[in-house]
Amino acid sequence: MPKFILKALKNVLSVRPGVSKGERHIANKSSFMLLFMLLYIGTNAVRRALRMMAMTLLASLACANALAQQGYPTKPVRLIVPFAPGGGTDIVARLLAQKLSEAFGQNVIVDNRAGGGGTMGVETTVRATPDGYTTIIMSGSYATNAAMYKLPYDPVSDIVPMGMVGDTGFFVALHPSVPIKSVPELIAYAKAKPGALNYGSSGNGGIAHLSGELFDLLAGTRMTHIAYKGTGPALNDLLGGQIQLIFGSAPATIPLVRANRLRALAVTTTKRSPALPDLPTVAEGGVPGYEVVLWYGVLGPKGLPKTIVDRWNTEIRKATKIPDLKERLISEGFDIDDSPPSVFQATLKRDVEKWQRVVKEAKVKPQ
Repeated sequence: MPKFILKALKNVLSVRPGVSKGERHIANKSSFMLLFMLLYIGTNAVRRALRMMAMTLLASLACANALAQQGYPTKPVRLIVPFAPGGGTDIVARLLAQKLSEAFGQNVIVDNRAGGGGTMGVETTVRATPDGYTTIIMSGSYATNAAMYKLPYDPVSDIVPMGMVGDTGFFVALHPSVPIKSVPELIAYAKAKPGALNYGSSGNGGIAHLSGELFDLLAGTRMTHIAYKGTGPALNDLLGGQIQLIFGSAPATIPLVRANRLRALAVTTTKRSPALPDLPTVAEGGVPGYEVVLWYGVLGPKGLPKTIVDRWNTEIRKATKIPDLKERLISEGFDIDDSPPSVFQATLKRDVEKWQRVVKEAKVKPQ
């Protein structure tokens, strides 16, 4: 057999699970292009022989990839949190990472990458090698960023939903010194003093920010938005009296409400929170049609093997059923959501479209 044919076959055979992504791509592409050409320019006998070899090699490669994925993970996994420590996403990530580390037999390391309302962490994930070792936990702010900014990635097609953790609402909470004790009083105060109330959020264009914009749009008020690099820093300023209120995530806000360090007025979902059942919804308080649902889920870069996506989905669903984690999430106002990745994908698309309408109607501009 000619040497150049043997070289092509050797390249294909050398594609093992340990070879880098770039090397695998080049070897596969060059070798199979050569084999493809030989199938059409060679003699009938050569074509038949090469066809059999190609089929055998393809089967071998498929088996090698399957074996590599069965051993996943073989090293620590990075779980990016695209916000500063102390916020709702960070709290959920650390609770989940502990359970997943036990399930995987490898450490799931929380990596805070704050900035751009979460877009910096997402971009890091999108550009990562799709091998399952770089993932991200996101909240509903993922969709609002897509509505606000021209992103360097497609928010629906360049990311792969791996598993939903649960969903909850925001809590409209104020510093105790603010003389407002209900949603109607909030509306009256904001109308009487336009721009006087400052509310903080985890970043410009994030879901907490646009929750305030949606409130202004539907209630006919005007409040002033102050952007931070996470819910944690925003809460610190709220507790210090530098800002007056927040649309705060449940895990970060509820403990402060229970400790009487903040005063909660309402929850942003259409039904009351089981964590604070006496608290009305914003809609009940006098803003019909108002609803903001904050989901939390894990995503990965485009191109992830289905076996890895399925493994994550399975382990996340198992983790949220473990009694101590389940009870903690419910106590923080969560509804556990074990939807499959396909439903998660549909939620992403629907939310992006919703917040695009809000941004347009409220005339919100990136800063």
